[in-house]
Amino acid sequence: MENAYYETMGPPLVDSVKLLGKDFQVNLTEEMIEFRTKHMYYGYKGNILSYMSGIDLSNNNFIGAIPPEFGNLSKILSLNLSHKNLTGSIPPTFSNLKHIESLDLSYNNLNGVIPPQLTEVTTLEVFSVAHNNLSGRTPERKYQFGTFDESCYEENPFLCGPPLQKNCSEEAVSSQPVPNDEQGDDGFIDMEFFYISFGVCYTVVVMTIVAVLYINPYWRRRWLYFIEDCIDTCYYFVVASF
Repeated sequence: MENAYYETMGPPLVDSVKLLGKDFQVNLTEEMIEFRTKHMYYGYKGNILSYMSGIDLSNNNFIGAIPPEFGNLSKILSLNLSHKNLTGSIPPTFSNLKHIESLDLSYNNLNGVIPPQLTEVTTLEVFSVAHNNLSGRTPERKYQFGTFDESCYEENPFLCGPPLQKNCSEEAVSSQPVPNDEQGDDGFIDMEFFYISFGVCYTVVVMTIVAVLYINPYWRRRWLYFIEDCIDTCYYFVVASF
């Protein structure tokens, strides 16, 4: 076949076509693809591209909630949804990303709690939910989540637990609702103040009665008659009963 080409097309043209094919093949194998993962841009080329899979949708104007269908992409190694206007909660379906190594959800408006199911993803090397509106407790520090530092969760004002400095137990006590029977104009009653004010009022009333009875002899006699009647009534009641 090659001899036939030489006879019909001539050696120079055949050699040029063969050389062009070699150049094209070299350029194809040496092509480099840049992809952001683990907070850095990496270049990939050659056969490794056949094993690479990831999604980078960062730095755009997408809005709305994260579709839970992202959890069906179980083969991806990297998912970058940072620097967007995403709202809503983090889908628990992210726990299905069993091969993911980098998950970046920082700089959004996400709220709610971080799904505890994410601790089941043991392949994570980079994880960031910083600069959101997440609340509740951080995921349990086990497996790979024990290696993530404070910068992964920073700037979430309602998030608590290690490695953050905010203690969840103190947060829970301060936000505990006050029972309805203890609520007042300020939302609660200081029991110590209540006892002190009650004692003062009781003392004032007793002293006022004593002063009036001391000053007014008529009322004093009526008071003594009233006390005598009460004593007689109680006496006859006890005698009649026994």
